[in-house]
Parts: sequence; C-alpha cells; structure tokens
Amino acid sequence: MDLIKELCDEMNQLKENGLALNIRTLQTAQGPWLEIENKKVLNMCSNNYLDFANRSELKEAAKKAVDEWGVGPGAVRSIAGTLTIHEKLEKELADFKNVEATLVLQSGFNANQAVIAPITGENDAILSDELNHASIIDGVRLSKAKRYVWAHKDHKDLEAQLQKAKSDGARRMLVITDGVFSMDGDIAPLPQISEVCKKYEAMLMVDDAHGEGVLGKSGRGIVDHFHLHGQVDIEVGTLSKAFGIVGGFVAGKKGLIEYLKNKARPFLFSSSLSPAETGAALAALEILKKSDEPVRRLWENADYFKAEMKKMGFDIGNSVTPITPVMLYEASTAKEFSKKLFEEGVFASSIGYPTVPKGKARIRVMISAGHSKEDLKFALSKFEKIGREMKVIK
Repeated sequence: MDLIKELCDEMNQLKENGLALNIRTLQTAQGPWLEIENKKVLNMCSNNYLDFANRSELKEAAKKAVDEWGVGPGAVRSIAGTLTIHEKLEKELADFKNVEATLVLQSGFNANQAVIAPITGENDAILSDELNHASIIDGVRLSKAKRYVWAHKDHKDLEAQLQKAKSDGARRMLVITDGVFSMDGDIAPLPQISEVCKKYEAMLMVDDAHGEGVLGKSGRGIVDHFHLHGQVDIEVGTLSKAFGIVGGFVAGKKGLIEYLKNKARPFLFSSSLSPAETGAALAALEILKKSDEPVRRLWENADYFKAEMKKMGFDIGNSVTPITPVMLYEASTAKEFSKKLFEEGVFASSIGYPTVPKGKARIRVMISAGHSKEDLKFALSKFEKIGREMKVIK
C-alpha cells in the first residue's frame, strides 16, 4: 500500500471539491489591518475580539515576566514547573470568574481533555450538544463513559437523553455544552439546561471559549451573563481568543481543581504556559477588571456590522454574538467569495465541511473592538460589491 499516494489522492479530491484549506501567512502582528502576501488587508477573521493580541500593556507585561522568570517553566507543573506567577494568574482568574479556584492549562482544547476523562468512567454517562466544539468531542472520546448526543440547544431533548441515561443505569451524568457556538454565533440556553440538570442531579459543564471576554460584565462569560454563579459545576475557558494570548483554564470548586491537579493528564505530562503568556494574561485581566470599555466597543461594532449586512440582504443566520456567519451554503461559492474579498483588501476566510456540515459553507466574519467605523464601512462595501457580482444578494 502506498500510503502517501492515497493521502495525495485524497488531498486532490478535497481541492476539487473546494474543501482544501488555504492557509495564509501573516507578515505583521495581529490587529485590524494585516500584511499578507505583501498586501495590506482588513482582518475580519481573527478571534482577537478585544484587540489585545498586540496591545502595549500586554506586551510590556510579557517582557517583564520574561525578565523575572525566563522564557519557559522548565518542567511540568506537577514536578518543578509551577511558578509563583502561575498561581497568581489562577487566583486572579478565579476572582474574575467568581469561582473558588481555577487550573491554568496550555490551551482551551487541552482544558477539555484535562477535565472530561478524569471525572467520568465506564459506569457514567456524558451528554453532549450535537454542535459542540471538536475539543469537547475529542475530550469525550478519551472517556470510557457512555455517550448521548442531544439536539442542538434543545433542553427538552436533553431531558429525554438524561432519562435514557438514567434508565440505562448511569452512575454519574455529565452534561456538556458550548457557551457560544463558534460557527453560528448562537448561545446555549443555559438557564433551561441548568434547571434540567438540577432535576436529574447531573453535573453541568460549559465550554465558554467564545464567551470569555465577550459575554457578561467586562467579559466574565456566559455564567455571569445569565447570573448563574454557583449553578454551573465546571467552566472551561480560553486565553487564546478575547484575551489575545495562548492558554486555557478550568474553573470551579476547590475540590475539583485539587482533584484535576492529581488526575488531569495535560497538567501532569505537559509543561504549562510560559512566563510571557502568563504575565500577559494577568495584564489582560487587569484591563478588564478596571473597565468594560473594550467589551462595549466590541458589541457596538458587532451590532453595527450585522445590522448593515442584514439591510443588504445577506443571510447571517441566528447569531446573537459578534460572530457573524455569512451563509453561502456551497463550499465552492464560499471559497470564491473569500478569494474575491482578499483581492479587494478584506481577509475573511471561507469555512466548509468538516468544520461545518455539508451544504452549510460560509464566510465567518469575526468582529473586533479594534475595528474603526471606517474599517467596517470598508468591509461592508466590499461584501456588497462581491455579493452583487456573485448574485448572492440582489
């Protein structure tokens, strides 16, 4: 068997179907405007919601941390890699999230791997929203628990699945949902989900990767947004989106965090954040604790852009967050639209299968607090021009 030939054949098929990734390399730091392929383009697809990735306070904090702590932790956290600055970040995050404790990990993806498998076993049940993120899906795969999938955001179907799990003899039941769903920009109906979990004595876990820095007071997330503090057992967050850095964390009761320090494999077997990332995260928290201005600016930009796109006749789905899916449905159409946008000076990637279902291809626009009104008007003019050329809008 010629494995490489088979892989090349599969790649050629992806290219023919318009599903092959076109990875563009940034030649400048993250920000509203970038240089790519020696071309200045407006950045409309970054997760850098609050424009923190190149913010001066975070850069200075990172430099200061490197001067004090060096460039790396030197070991896994459980042996010789836990620095005072790591514990300070965990304490500040717990205060920000209004929880007893947090555990900082390498990424939000790793955080899901760190928490799901250790707290569930073969006699347990995991109930997952059908549109949960890949990191949740992979985390669930690491567990020996029985899996149940419930219809997207449907708390009645969740209840039916909980009844089934209970009748199947599940010892412990863990319900997992994204807070904000990254492809559609919709929000989990957390109050209703919480009530169902209480009724069946199920644990509730929320992955709030796209809610951190976006929802709630000064970006404290979906639990704060719905005033559900103390009613969600586990929150998984990321530092890699609105915080503008890299990293993830688990938030909850002290007992949970202490247990994970002894059982979570990403914590036990892989080095944690560098001092630079940790210092920058502390600076981001300090900014958000002082003011909600970056979050307010993000929402003002998002509301304006989405309203104008609707006026032009674009289908932007059911998003209620700054995530704006411009639905084009066919992968080839989305890819061509993205290509034309880039030619016109707008960097906005197309997204198709398997990231989204077949026939649901789109341009996913990510709004930033760093965008000016002029930036957004520029983007809107290009979307309108190409939309008319391609007969996506009238």
